[in-house]
Amino acid sequence: METLILSIVLPVSQEELYRAWLDSNEHTRFTTSSAVIDPRVGGEFCVWDGYITGKTLELEPPRRILQSWRTTDFADGDPDSLLEIIFESVPDGTCLILRHTNIPESQAASYEQGWQEYYFAPMFKYFSTRLEPTE
Repeated sequence: METLILSIVLPVSQEELYRAWLDSNEHTRFTTSSAVIDPRVGGEFCVWDGYITGKTLELEPPRRILQSWRTTDFADGDPDSLLEIIFESVPDGTCLILRHTNIPESQAASYEQGWQEYYFAPMFKYFSTRLEPTE
């Protein structure tokens, strides 16, 4: 099994980013792909048009989310991976730290690229755009 640890600083408050991760509509907006999320412990989620599914295992608002996580690329016998998202307030907004563990062998590099391309880049654009002054 493989592990990824990635981080990004986003120009948004810790509370707002935590809430947005668990909100179906906002998650859909910042990823630009369909998300259905039950935001409770034990609640299931389906994001990226069904490519990613899982269950929320632990919530520590607004600091931490722990979820089981798998994609359609996992073999039927593969156990779920674990996704821990930590939200830390920093002067420029929030540092999102993503710890993705128990990834099937040889898939981590692909998921690292996916996190960067399909989450971090669009999230930065989404939250940066929202801060632009309206004149």
